[in-house]
Amino acid sequence: MWFWFVFALAALIGEVLSGTFYLLLIAVGLAAGGIVAALGVSFPMQLLAVAVVTGLGLLVLRKTHVLKKREINAATNRDVNLDIGQVVSVAGWGQGHTTQVRYRGALWSARLAAGYPAAGGSHRIVEIDGSVLVLVPLQAS
Repeated sequence: MWFWFVFALAALIGEVLSGTFYLLLIAVGLAAGGIVAALGVSFPMQLLAVAVVTGLGLLVLRKTHVLKKREINAATNRDVNLDIGQVVSVAGWGQGHTTQVRYRGALWSARLAAGYPAAGGSHRIVEIDGSVLVLVPLQAS
């Protein structure tokens, strides 16, 4: 019986260190297993109590959007990709508004963002699509 509470405490410590709600759910489920064990219920039923309480907790947190995924678009987020906002020089644009630019000592493929005029000069990186830099004219950004 006591081992349920030891595992629950370990999960709570892990929760404090990680900051996710998943280990908290597991800790509550393990504590429920300990309570059921204290009532003298068989081990398979203790496992079932852990699974049910943990599963119900997960459903409740999902329905209340506490565990909502926070999607971060790394292609356009400067906090994720430090290349966003950097300036490159474009000599001219080819077919399909694409070109090659020298950036960080290497030759990169680049394309003009939709809605901007194709003109040479300084451009700002606004997105990285795979290995292609998406650029806007510096005057427009």
